[in-house]
Amino acid sequence: MADQKTITFTIDGQQVTTSAGTLVIEAAKQQGIEVPSFCYYPGLTLQAACRMCLVEVEKMPKLQTACTLVATDGMVVKTATPGVHKARKDMIEFLLSNHPLDCPVCDKGGECELQDMTFRYGLDKTRFVEEKFHIPEEKWSPIVYYDRPRCILCYRCVRVCDEGMDVKALGVGVRGVQSLILPNASGKLACEECGMCIDICPVGALTSGTYRYQTRPWEMTYVGDPCAHCSNGCKTTLSVRNNEIIRANNRDHSGINGEFLCAKGRFAFDFTSHAERIRQPLVRRNGSLEPASWEDALEEVSRRLKQARETHGPSAIGVIGSNHTTNEENYLLNRFARVTLGTNNIDHHRTADYVGLAAALGPRAKDSLATMADVYNSNAVFLIANDPNNQNPLVAWQIRAGVRHHQTKLYAINGQPSKIHRQAQIVAEVPQGAEPQALHWLATGQGQFDANTAESLVRLKAALEAEKDVVVLFGASIQGAAIRDLVSFAARFGGNTKFMALGDYSNSRGAADMALLPDRLPGYALLSDSAERARYSKLWSGEISEKPGLTARQMMEAAVASQIKVLYVVGANPAKTFKIAESGRIAGLELLIVQDMFLTETAKHADVVLPAASTYEKEGTLTNTAGEVQMTHRSIDPQGPRSDFDLLRILSHQLAMLGLGTPIRLRTPEAAFDEIRQHVPGYELSVANLLAGGAEQASASCKAPEPNYNPPAGAVFSSDDYLFTSGTLGSYCSKLSSTDEAKEKPWGSSPSTQSWWHR
Repeated sequence: MADQKTITFTIDGQQVTTSAGTLVIEAAKQQGIEVPSFCYYPGLTLQAACRMCLVEVEKMPKLQTACTLVATDGMVVKTATPGVHKARKDMIEFLLSNHPLDCPVCDKGGECELQDMTFRYGLDKTRFVEEKFHIPEEKWSPIVYYDRPRCILCYRCVRVCDEGMDVKALGVGVRGVQSLILPNASGKLACEECGMCIDICPVGALTSGTYRYQTRPWEMTYVGDPCAHCSNGCKTTLSVRNNEIIRANNRDHSGINGEFLCAKGRFAFDFTSHAERIRQPLVRRNGSLEPASWEDALEEVSRRLKQARETHGPSAIGVIGSNHTTNEENYLLNRFARVTLGTNNIDHHRTADYVGLAAALGPRAKDSLATMADVYNSNAVFLIANDPNNQNPLVAWQIRAGVRHHQTKLYAINGQPSKIHRQAQIVAEVPQGAEPQALHWLATGQGQFDANTAESLVRLKAALEAEKDVVVLFGASIQGAAIRDLVSFAARFGGNTKFMALGDYSNSRGAADMALLPDRLPGYALLSDSAERARYSKLWSGEISEKPGLTARQMMEAAVASQIKVLYVVGANPAKTFKIAESGRIAGLELLIVQDMFLTETAKHADVVLPAASTYEKEGTLTNTAGEVQMTHRSIDPQGPRSDFDLLRILSHQLAMLGLGTPIRLRTPEAAFDEIRQHVPGYELSVANLLAGGAEQASASCKAPEPNYNPPAGAVFSSDDYLFTSGTLGSYCSKLSSTDEAKEKPWGSSPSTQSWWHR
């Protein structure tokens, strides 16, 4: 029987055929039969601690725990007999014997699994009269609190921290009735502050510092949105009351991240209500930025843009876009720059060489781009020059889950240590920054390394060439020629090899796909491609110049040298990103316009600042680093700021009235997305799945491989963010920055110095 691929058994009179090795509790769930449990959680080790999932099995003398019982051929299971009902009722009586009856004030009220089971099994009295424990709740960190009397010792929190996160911040102390959950650092957490323990807790023992004692679940509305921070695109459920986000969690498991959220996804939402948020336009008068009306600010922008273009020409205008704004806004910004302003000086902070990957793969990119699910399901993962625990936490979660559930093999080349290396079969440690040289050696055999490094590369090469269906992940330092070496080496792997470039921010991939690039059109078409240029010129009702523009870094340098006279910045902070003009005005600029949420280092130099809505305050789509597109929704009203989409559309109309360009006719993000789906190669996506909250993978790619492509020097680089930062946006997330882990490391420094994961 053990070698059968499927088995057939009976549960509550229903004949069920399922995979061999399936647990009874999971088989029951597949048939819509609920078997209650507190300690069981899919994907974690089996505990059998709560005894709530007891069932009757024919020919077995005692009740069995469905969470540890493997279904076998011919088995007969009953889940709703009087004996089973009584056993479950008795178990609840045991659990309530010391459980405080504080449901009216408990944060879990209305969402508590113990509360649900108590109502279901009708427990109205107890035989236990002993005095309950009265122990004050403990503050383990600014965002995690523990109330010991509420704990039912299901050990979910311990297991998810150990197995899922590989942090081991929690453990069990003492024995018997005195058992309790203990943090690993003398009364406080020393961990990644992911909050997984809070969400996975079935009762109110672990509570959130951002949510506790504020409201009730039925008083809030819930909106599923992609996270606004890193590039992995985790879906987070925002809980909103009175137009304020009160909580973020993974209530909706339908996202690509399943149950996972990192610290940023769960706690870094309060930037939307930060006290320094800009709510009104600012215009520079007499040397200082002063509040202005929307009418005055937009009139100032359109008038001065037209004047500057007439005086200096379009080549003196630069546009820097964002890797946080939506695809629709990036698409409009592209059109606004090239047609309305007439300049190809348009770029953004590129945090991964998506263009280089598209150029190396050519048309076969459609079948060679990995999704987040592919990382989990792969036979092997090859990781180069990235620390996913800090920079791409969902990728790290998928790797750990794959290793745990079906023995995915991890191979890595890295110049810096990473906690993920604990999962690896082989790690080739090379000098920091030498990963491209290591890839060149793997592809061509050319290059020199010390004996230890050479030996590890030889072992890595032999092991990878014996693997099949490998997912290849690489960071920002792998670009241009190094990507071609990587693709060449990966051609020796068996099966279907897939690739993923690992960027930094929520729409880093979307900004590249929508061509916030000086030499490309949407879908990575070359600006020199006359047919593509003519197609977009017709679509956008204006001529597009053939001459490539400047990169973002070149624009900032040209602004200092007075060669760029006008800079239009949307949702970016180039003064900080490129370390230019950290004090005083940016020399050489006659006009600086900034659309942003905060008065950033760049916005402080601006002539006009237009307050922009955040990701959580507007409609549109985002493309994660794997190319998976998801819809974002307006969860709260921005109360003053406007979306970048509306601002660009309004400005195009005002400039058209002044005789500059043609107005943008797209009135809504939905209309813009329809145009993207029709005209941007690789974005022919199903809207139905997106509307249902799912993700669709885009496959923008080059028409043919480009063997000589290399990005301009300094154009592609990572900010080296870690779990508690997210560029400029991270500095406005108060709750996240209040944790000890966020304070103990300077923002933007190398993740290899992080101390908490070494404990």
